[in-house]
Amino acid sequence: MPRLRICFILNPNSGTNRRQDVPALITKHLNHDQVAYAIYKTQYAGHAEELARQAAAEGFRVVVAVGGDGTVNEVGRGLLGTNAALGIVPRGSGNGLARHLRVPLSLPAAIRRFNAPNFQRMDVGDINGHPFFCTAGLGFDAHVSKCFATAGTRGLATYVQVALRQYRSFQPTPIQLTFGEKQLDTNCYILAFANAAQYGNNAYIAPLADIRDGLLDLVLIDALPLWRAVRVGIGLAIGDLPKSGAADFHTARQVHVQTTAPLGFHVDGDYVGEASTFEVTLTPLALEVAT
Repeated sequence: MPRLRICFILNPNSGTNRRQDVPALITKHLNHDQVAYAIYKTQYAGHAEELARQAAAEGFRVVVAVGGDGTVNEVGRGLLGTNAALGIVPRGSGNGLARHLRVPLSLPAAIRRFNAPNFQRMDVGDINGHPFFCTAGLGFDAHVSKCFATAGTRGLATYVQVALRQYRSFQPTPIQLTFGEKQLDTNCYILAFANAAQYGNNAYIAPLADIRDGLLDLVLIDALPLWRAVRVGIGLAIGDLPKSGAADFHTARQVHVQTTAPLGFHVDGDYVGEASTFEVTLTPLALEVAT
């Protein structure tokens, strides 16, 4: 029986546990009778997408993102439309998709699963031409992502500190939201498009989201006074935001958003930029994953 061919794409700068020797762990924990592997290291932003596309063309059955949500997004983008499956060895500060897929956060345990991986397909979202696999969003969470990227340190504590600093000054933006037969004229403090259940760090923005149901979960928060901010924080932590009344929830496969002023947006936690018109779509079961 031929060995399973796996390519590991390692982002050396990702995450908070950079001291671990990932290539040594891969060598130690893979069964070399069952798996043939290669390790490619990224050298610049966007390189993981190029390497993933190259690995798929070279015939690797599984291409593993070794890094955080940004690396996972890049590798996933590179695998769209190929015959290779996405794998994850979580090494980031949030690890949203890995947590949703119940990938072990321990590097040795995550690596060992590739000795006999399970294969399944998942939906893929797109916002203004940018694929996402976990979440995308407009408003405050995107603004925090922009500030977090320049904070100098990573991790949950830094993210919370950035969010608290930005909370006092951020103001909602009027938007028109259209999906299905519905049109809503409302304000956007946060508008999240959730394919998976959480942002990362077990912060459950859409605990009912299912990456195989063919639908995005839309989470709208039109304003965030202090009492609601507290309730949203509790809801994110314990996973009961839909029951809290602090956010409105909808599902859709296609969404159009028009804003009265340019609004920042993020893709899988990474800030992309600003726009006034957003086209958000979901393609069912567009990517195979190996866990």
